[in-house]
Amino acid sequence: MKKKVIISACLLGVECRYDGKSNRLPEEKLRELSEKYELIPVCPECYGGLTTPRVPSERVGDSVLSKTGTDVTKQFNRGAEAALYLAKLLGADMAILKENSPSCGSGTIYDGTFSGTLTPGDGVTAQLLKANGIAVIGESEI
Repeated sequence: MKKKVIISACLLGVECRYDGKSNRLPEEKLRELSEKYELIPVCPECYGGLTTPRVPSERVGDSVLSKTGTDVTKQFNRGAEAALYLAKLLGADMAILKENSPSCGSGTIYDGTFSGTLTPGDGVTAQLLKANGIAVIGESEI
């Protein structure tokens, strides 16, 4: 039986990014992952009730704000809780998440200025998964 792994849906080609596009991994990498793991796609931002496409958002401290200044922290927290619930329900103890994302980024995220500047930190979902003992890696660490 394959190990179950949570993976950002955009990395699998689901067009759920803020701009309605995906971050699909190369076919060879997807084949390699699917041979080794049972992949469980998640999009915490969609799970939290945000639309696709949507205004981009970035973390500012413990809050998440859209580029227009709307506080979307509640939606990001709801999506993170849903991803954690799914991971626990299905027995996944690892996650492969989209780097730099305000939801999924692990180790670095955008700094909240919408200038493309990265800063140390975790996205809301990555932070919650880690706090609950789920290992999180970004797509470049596969």
